Amino acid sequence: MTQKELNIRYKEYGSPDELPEDEKCLAGEAIEATVNSYSPYSKFHVGAAVRLSNGETVRGANQENMAYPSGLCAERTALFYASAKYPDGCMTAIAVAASQDGKICETPAYPCGACRQVMAEYQTKSGHDMKVILVGSRKTLVFDKVDDIMPFIFDSLRQK
Repeated sequence: MTQKELNIRYKEYGSPDELPEDEKCLAGEAIEATVNSYSPYSKFHVGAAVRLSNGETVRGANQENMAYPSGLCAERTALFYASAKYPDGCMTAIAVAASQDGKICETPAYPCGACRQVMAEYQTKSGHDMKVILVGSRKTLVFDKVDDIMPFIFDSLRQK
């Protein structure tokens, strides 16, 4: 038996305003995307913004449905739209923000496992790390790559 340890490095900022300019802009896009959320059941508005290597930014927002779980998370709406619109594009970063009662949540909303796996798939497809920015009004976290929020990525079926 071998015991191992996993360490994850990330940056924590007191607010999105403290981020470097490019990350601050992407965080702002995610915050703006929360307005397009269709969340009449949870009242939890999530927005995501994906930056591509060609300089484009694509937004997504969570979409709920009365026939749960037929809705979709903000992260996946943004990632799938980015892939559909720019199929050969390289996604370099994703920012996620959430709001309730018209205010950005103080702490970040963390992506679900399905969203993390989709992020991992596009990161692997591109061959480049995808930065993950989780936005909260009083705490914003920045991870250098998807592996840092999902260290055991499901990729056993991928040919190597």
